[in-house]
Amino acid sequence: MGPPVLSTDGGSCPSNPPAICRSKLAKSTIELRKPFASVTMKEEPFNFLRTLCDGVVAGATAGVVVETVLYPIDTIKTRLQAARVGSKIHWKGLYSGLAGNLAGVLPASAIFVGIYEPTKQQLVKMFPENLSAVAHLTAGAIGGLAASLIRVPTEVVKQRMQTGQFTSAPNAVRLIAAKEGIRGLYAGYNSFLLRDLPFDAIQFCIYEQLRIGYKIAARRELNDPENALIGAFAGAITGAVTTPLDVMKTRLMVQGSASQYKGLINCAQTILKEEGPAAFLKGIGPRVLWIGIGGSIFFGVLERTKLLLSQRHFDQRIKS
Repeated sequence: MGPPVLSTDGGSCPSNPPAICRSKLAKSTIELRKPFASVTMKEEPFNFLRTLCDGVVAGATAGVVVETVLYPIDTIKTRLQAARVGSKIHWKGLYSGLAGNLAGVLPASAIFVGIYEPTKQQLVKMFPENLSAVAHLTAGAIGGLAASLIRVPTEVVKQRMQTGQFTSAPNAVRLIAAKEGIRGLYAGYNSFLLRDLPFDAIQFCIYEQLRIGYKIAARRELNDPENALIGAFAGAITGAVTTPLDVMKTRLMVQGSASQYKGLINCAQTILKEEGPAAFLKGIGPRVLWIGIGGSIFFGVLERTKLLLSQRHFDQRIKS
């Protein structure tokens, strides 16, 4: 969001304006130029490359920050979901695999937001205002699909390390590829998409719609704590709803070459038969906590980074 731009229609008023000129000035409007905004009074010409680059920078920054802060909670969640009946949960090495995970999170988050932002802006223009939620849902799914090419191998390596199968990311990648082939790095890809595409679409849709409603009610731009609070709410709700899909995705990804589960449907049937319906909610507490806090941090950092980038562009235009 750049600094306010005063838009007036002063015409040719004298230095001491009469009542009619004062009336014109009184009706002047202040417009907030924000290239990422979902709802604006007057938009700048769409600049795809700049929007893409800004999204890449903002997404990478937010992704690295939130992953670093909340990695231990994610590790606990993964171990809870991977544990079979009677298994013992280990509490050591909660940061196991962080460095390798960040190497994947940074480009994945960058790609997601880099694709999401320009796609969202174009779709919002195409859809009627009362269907903006469809634009946000679609943009979130497209961004998630693009990022999945990096997210899935990163997630496979991370979860294998979190469950103690490997001690380093390079070693994990090498051994998984040697024993299981490239397909091993994409284990659980279908379940990952089944979980993450709805998750991305729903989370970003809830977040964007709440921001729009809040901005209309408040008649101003949101501040950092408000963005963070809305992000936390959107993340927690979405995390809870998608927990069963997350459990199946975890089981498929950590099984390795044992191939206990033959696919997503077989995984669901086996879990239901051997462990009962409650098993589909394993790790829901840490997951909701992790994604709720993560949503708060992610969207807070994301909006702040986008604001700083927007102000930088505005300053550059002023200087030029």
